[in-house]
Amino acid sequence: MAIFSNQATLTYNGNSTNSNIAYGEILDVLEVTKTAVEGAYTPGALVTYVVTLRNTGNATLNNLTVTDDLGGYDFNGTTVYPLTYESNSVILFVDGVPQATPAVTAGPPLVVSGISIPGNSDAVLVYQARVNNYADPTTEGVINNTVTVTGDGLSAPATATETVDAATAPLLTISKSITPTQVVDNDRVTYTFVIQNSGNEAVVATDNAAITDLFDPILTSLAVTFEGTAWTQGVQYNYNEATGLFTTVPGQIVVPAATYTQDPVTGEYTVTPGIATLVVTGTI
Repeated sequence: MAIFSNQATLTYNGNSTNSNIAYGEILDVLEVTKTAVEGAYTPGALVTYVVTLRNTGNATLNNLTVTDDLGGYDFNGTTVYPLTYESNSVILFVDGVPQATPAVTAGPPLVVSGISIPGNSDAVLVYQARVNNYADPTTEGVINNTVTVTGDGLSAPATATETVDAATAPLLTISKSITPTQVVDNDRVTYTFVIQNSGNEAVVATDNAAITDLFDPILTSLAVTFEGTAWTQGVQYNYNEATGLFTTVPGQIVVPAATYTQDPVTGEYTVTPGIATLVVTGTI
């Protein structure tokens, strides 16, 4: 919607007088909304966007172009983009009917062109973008993402913005190694479990994290440490020497959150995972 105004001037015999100011209103014929399907983002994950274009007029809107800024923001005088368009993900519907894929320029920014919408009809554009290393992964992270629509029959560009916050959660992986790798009966072996947290939130006791393993061959005379501190069977872990089943007591595994560093030159974020180590030694 745009307001315009106009005033006339009357001159006569060297005199002049102004008319009243007349106001008018140009109604927007195109309504645009943008929604992210996912409520939050994590590094490397896909975000699905749904852009709805509603033609409220009677005439067809032709040659519309949708430009998505992919969350671009200024960093040291350069625009960096926290989202990367996922190739071949664009789908277009008009009044619920699938259409031929429009022309796509991946960018950044992403440009989708050649869209037409009949009068009193809706077009829905669906596409995905992947979160990259320019997205802030901290608990304060946010991606502000705007689409701008231009084309025939529009008096001014139409825009819509969606905001997605960084997910606040742990993100764990676990690896296991054995030393030595070649043993004979009655040798002592050590299993080392390394838990890494790439998320922006620590794993605490109330998260009830636990490790379960079935040692084969079965171990005897276990010695267990977590982060260098000795653990006691029945307190921090349980072990069945008849079956080889080893379990940690839920809540005993805690892992610090990751730390993040933004490169002062490029603007890319690097992740240093939080790490916790469990060591189990026993006799084969």
